[in-house]
Amino acid sequence: MNEPAKLPHEQKDPGHEPDALAFRERPHKAPAWLSEPRWYVWEGGFLLLGRSEGVVSAHSHHAIQVVFGLDGEPAISASDSDWRTGPGFVVLPNVVHSYDARGADPAMLFVDPESNEGGWLRTSLIEEITFVPETRLADCVVELRKLRDRPMESMEIRSLIRHCVHALCAGAPPSRRRDSRISSALKRIQESKDLRVSQDDIAATVFLSPSRFAHLFAQQLGLPFRRYLLWRKLARSMIAISHGESMTDAAQAADFSDAAHLTRTFNQMFGIAPSALMRGEFFEIGSPFETRS
Repeated sequence: MNEPAKLPHEQKDPGHEPDALAFRERPHKAPAWLSEPRWYVWEGGFLLLGRSEGVVSAHSHHAIQVVFGLDGEPAISASDSDWRTGPGFVVLPNVVHSYDARGADPAMLFVDPESNEGGWLRTSLIEEITFVPETRLADCVVELRKLRDRPMESMEIRSLIRHCVHALCAGAPPSRRRDSRISSALKRIQESKDLRVSQDDIAATVFLSPSRFAHLFAQQLGLPFRRYLLWRKLARSMIAISHGESMTDAAQAADFSDAAHLTRTFNQMFGIAPSALMRGEFFEIGSPFETRS
């Protein structure tokens, strides 16, 4: 049986090398918005539209990050590589990277890896950072520009987000199912109103010892339980911030010890303080994706 086609990463070409070299050698600016950003947020991910510039320092997070260059080409660098530019790229979960929109006007999509679409997208990727050919992005870019410029004429937002993720997926959706005990644990975490849950408590609800649960959880999700829970707390705090809550109230809503703890975590996972990043217009939507069973 033939393996499903993989989404190709961009091949190095002479047109990108001089630009990458020039970018690496020029002074880097601090991150700044050049237009009023627009956020479509749900617990577990978001779609962000907005022109910006400046380097977002090295960071990593649990979401799959997808960047579409609507006008201009943003740049990205892995922890051990040079800066590269391209019309669009996808970053796998937990990959350390730095980012600079370089004055471009990108659409940035964060996809929950535990969703059906997130699982499908992950199986389509070869590299930790995958550069996507412009031809594969073209249809999504048209629709995202329409959302940016003429939102009343665009696709329904959740349908648009699914459409953009599906456009980057290759082959058939994965048929492998997650261990039912881990699925049950994820559901309990996501349904928790205050996220005050412990690894031992969750392990007990799925009839596993704490050590066996920790091993199985990390094996299935690719990161430890506590790191995943911290990501869910950060996602919960972003919803609170989008509602206009103060940093103190957002921290309390997501079970951070205080606003300083939330800010430190935000910096670690996004490379920038929440006060600098989360500005503009906010629209809370239902999750565009289904959770994998």
